[in-house]
Amino acid sequence: MNAQQWQTLLDVIAGKAVKPMPVGFIIDSPWLPGWAGISTLDYFASDSLWFEVNRKAVQTFPEAMFLPGFWAEYGMCTEPSAFGAKCTWHENELPFADKIIWQITDIDHLTCPNPKTDGLAPFVLHRLQTYRRPIEKLGHAIRFAAARGPLNVASFLMGTTEFLTAFRTDTSKIHTLLEIITEYTISWIGAQKQTFDTIDGILLLDDMVGFCGPDDFMEFALPYLTRIYNSLNVSVKFFHNDAGGRVCAPHLSQMGINLFNFSFLHSMEEMRQWVGDQVTLLGNIPPRDVLAAATPAEVRNAVRQTMESIPDKRRLILSCGGGVPGGVNSENLQAFITAAQE
Repeated sequence: MNAQQWQTLLDVIAGKAVKPMPVGFIIDSPWLPGWAGISTLDYFASDSLWFEVNRKAVQTFPEAMFLPGFWAEYGMCTEPSAFGAKCTWHENELPFADKIIWQITDIDHLTCPNPKTDGLAPFVLHRLQTYRRPIEKLGHAIRFAAARGPLNVASFLMGTTEFLTAFRTDTSKIHTLLEIITEYTISWIGAQKQTFDTIDGILLLDDMVGFCGPDDFMEFALPYLTRIYNSLNVSVKFFHNDAGGRVCAPHLSQMGINLFNFSFLHSMEEMRQWVGDQVTLLGNIPPRDVLAAATPAEVRNAVRQTMESIPDKRRLILSCGGGVPGGVNSENLQAFITAAQE
C-alpha cells in the first residue's frame, strides 16, 4: 500500500467520511498467478516473478487498496510447515499441507517453532527483505504482519473433522495445541514487525472460526485471537473470516479488531448490526459468482446495490466477501472500481 492509501485506510477506520468510496481487495496466490498468465508454482518459486506480478497489480489498478499488499505467502503452507507438515506442490493448483497429528497424544510432542529458522517463514522474510527497496521505489511499503489464525493452522495439523470433534472428546489437548500455535503466531508476527519498521497492521485469516458455535467460539477462539491481536501495538487490526461470521461479529471490538472481511452470505446491513459502529467492514459482493463469473455490467450493478443497502457509509470499504478468487478478469475488477467511484 502506498502512503495515500494507508492514510485513507486509517481515515476510514477512524470513522471519517471518505470520497470517493474506497475500494480494497485481499489478493494472493489464488488469483494473481492466473491473472498474470504464469503458473502457480512459478509464482511461489520465483522471487522476481512474485514481485513483478504484484507490481503489475498495483500499477494496473492504482485506485484500489490491495491488502495486505505485496503479500509474501505460500498458500496455506507457511505456518503448518513450521511444525513439520509435508507440503505438496502442483503446477497450477494451490499447495496443501498434510496433517501431522494422527492421534491426540501426538500433541504432547509438539514444540513451538522458531519463525526465523523453521518451515517457510524464513523464506517469506527473505523475499520481503530482498524486495523491500523495489517495493518502496514504487511508493509502497510493507504495512502488515500477516498470518493464518490458530484454529486454521490447527485444522491443517490435525484434520478439520478431527480437530472439531476433539473440542468435545479431548478439550484439554485442544487447548494445549492452541496455546502452542498461538505462541508461534505471536512470535511470527513479531518477527515480521521486528524486520520491517513500516509495519503498522496485523492481518489474521481464520475461516475455522466460522465453524464454531457460540460456546465453542468463546472457549476456543476468542481468548487466543485476543492475545494475538494484543501482542502488537499497531493501528490496523484486520480479521478475515469468510465462513459464518455471525458468531464472531459481536466480539470483534473486544478482541481489538477494527477491520473485518466477511462472507458474502451476510448482508452489509445485518453485519453492521452485529459488529456495531466501531468496526470497519470490507465487503461484500460474491467473489466467485459475481466478481469472477458475472459480466462487467452485472458487477457494477452488484456494487451499486451493496452501496444502497447501507445508509451510513462510514467505516465501509467496498470489496468482495472474501479474497479475490481465481478467474477474475481485469474488466470485472475495473468495473467494480468504476462503480464505486461513481
